[in-house]
Amino acid sequence: MGRWTQYDEDSYRLPEGMKRVGYDSDTGRYYYRDRDGSLWEGPEGAQYGELRRVQGAPAVAVTDDHTHDEDEEAEIGVPSSRADGYRPLPVDMDGTVQARHTSRTDSAYRVILPFFLIIAAVLLLVFRLVHASTPAAEPLQCPGMNEAYTVVRGDTCWGLSQARGCTVQDILDINQGLKCEALQPGEAICLPPVHAV
Repeated sequence: MGRWTQYDEDSYRLPEGMKRVGYDSDTGRYYYRDRDGSLWEGPEGAQYGELRRVQGAPAVAVTDDHTHDEDEEAEIGVPSSRADGYRPLPVDMDGTVQARHTSRTDSAYRVILPFFLIIAAVLLLVFRLVHASTPAAEPLQCPGMNEAYTVVRGDTCWGLSQARGCTVQDILDINQGLKCEALQPGEAICLPPVHAV
């Protein structure tokens, strides 16, 4: 940790008569008040730097009587100065006095979004590896002159028997345990050779 020096003080770094009066966390700017009461703003994200006069901000008469300032602030509902010496600005940039407490509820999601994206990518990779490593089904070996057939959507035992010129019982005899009402697309079954109808 660095050593404290007088160069870190506002009295050394700011122009004569300039005093830091606030910080706007939404814009990341420090605000300063001059002897004549005019409002100045610092560069975004920096504690010190080139100051710019705030256009349209009402000038406030600067007095050394802090009790008078605190009375005015109490009238408009601004809390008294904090223990660290910072005081809120007496007015917003547009000249109105209001509390600007905005919270971004989506900021937590922005922080955690990359984590979820990484998890999703890993899960997709695992799914692809598992899916690619499953062995392909061996082709169905049908006895005799029977032919292997892959069921497609809309196939029924009766429709297949009519197309082959056989009976439903012939199909059931070749495929032991086949349930005609439970045919699934992609299922391999054996069918007798085509007979002329």
